[in-house]
Amino acid sequence: MPVRKIKKNYRNVTGVCASAKAVGDAEFESTLERDFLRLLEFSPDVAMFEVQPVTITWGDESANERTYTPDVWVVFHDEIGRQPWLCEVKYRSDLKKLWPVLRPKFRQAIRYARQQGWRFRLITEVEIRGQELEAAKFLLPFRRRAIPAEKSAQILTLIDKLKEASVSDLLQGIDSEPLIQAEWLPVIWHLVARFEIGADLLSPLSMSTKLWSRR
Repeated sequence: MPVRKIKKNYRNVTGVCASAKAVGDAEFESTLERDFLRLLEFSPDVAMFEVQPVTITWGDESANERTYTPDVWVVFHDEIGRQPWLCEVKYRSDLKKLWPVLRPKFRQAIRYARQQGWRFRLITEVEIRGQELEAAKFLLPFRRRAIPAEKSAQILTLIDKLKEASVSDLLQGIDSEPLIQAEWLPVIWHLVARFEIGADLLSPLSMSTKLWSRR
């Protein structure tokens, strides 16, 4: 569980993200943190993450005890071969404004992360806000849908046969009737969200998006 409880406040948006990867609750205290958690939940590289996982304690020059709690700890799948990340999520404007206060905290976090075999990362809106986030926001609800296995299998068999097709062409391969196509569209997005069908997630998703077989 997080070492520090996130309290509701009236300056920032706070809440809890739905997550299958989070250790404990995926709580956030800003929209930027919420969007970062969405990216972690969506990413096929991420195995698990924990919000506010540890509080780092040290003594300053005056022998006063100082503490710092990073925002998120991220663990990747073994096959990725990447060190876990200890992350601070901040807007660039806040980093600039608060740098004298934040710098000693970050130095301690870098030292602590190295001792653990991790990497400390500053994550800003530049890394978070982009097309990949838009894809995650669109696709995550489809990932959570209960889709009949036989429907998934039918779509996967068709895309294996075609190798590559647009969303609309794939639907056309199922049936030419628009109402029936509408029933199958969530199946396609479900498989894209689960990375069982390939798609360019760095471009806007639409009916003309090219899909390809991953098998």
